Amino acid sequence: MKIALIGATGYVGSAILNELTHRNYDVTAIARNTDKIKNPSENITKRNLNIFNTEELSEILNGNDVVISAYNPGWTNPNIHDDYLKGAKSIQNAVEKSNAKRLIVIGGAGTMKIDGKYLVDSPNFPKEIYAGASAVKKYFVENLSKNESLDWEFFTPAIEMNMFSDDKDRGRTGAYRYGNESPVFDAEGRSRHSVEDLAVAVVDEIEKKQFLRKQFTAAY
Repeated sequence: MKIALIGATGYVGSAILNELTHRNYDVTAIARNTDKIKNPSENITKRNLNIFNTEELSEILNGNDVVISAYNPGWTNPNIHDDYLKGAKSIQNAVEKSNAKRLIVIGGAGTMKIDGKYLVDSPNFPKEIYAGASAVKKYFVENLSKNESLDWEFFTPAIEMNMFSDDKDRGRTGAYRYGNESPVFDAEGRSRHSVEDLAVAVVDEIEKKQFLRKQFTAAY
């Protein structure tokens, strides 16, 4: 199986790339600057690309079985809201134009719900990431969730990433529990996961196909 990974140099994207190569997948790693990729695997084909170029992206995606989008224009980007929407729509359009019809989008925890309300809309949601998180929600609600031509999936990470007082370097354990649109909480009432185990859950879903045209999450 061939996988195209968009955003392969990012925090989450790098972890997913490591998990994919750990399982010997052939990966087309797509980013603005793939020189940042430290993974030494020979199964990686690096492609530098501005993902706003929909036509070129579509050509690169041809021949892949699954496209994973870990696209993030950068939390410090002052135009993160508009850039995310533009980029996410470009990626979705490119997949539709290619012969790779399965798309897994890595979203954000703000798109999960508690008591029927999106976390990003709660009064306590962190203001410093609101612009990006609200763009992710807007894209999912108004675009991806309405798509009927792709086998899409929307993954929302746990609320806390790599935040463990007992073991700050928990790393890859292979442990997780899947959920749908609401957070998965542990015995301490926290939704948390290592980025390495996030990658395990996402790559497992490539193989299991449990959440086609659905939102899903994973946490301990």
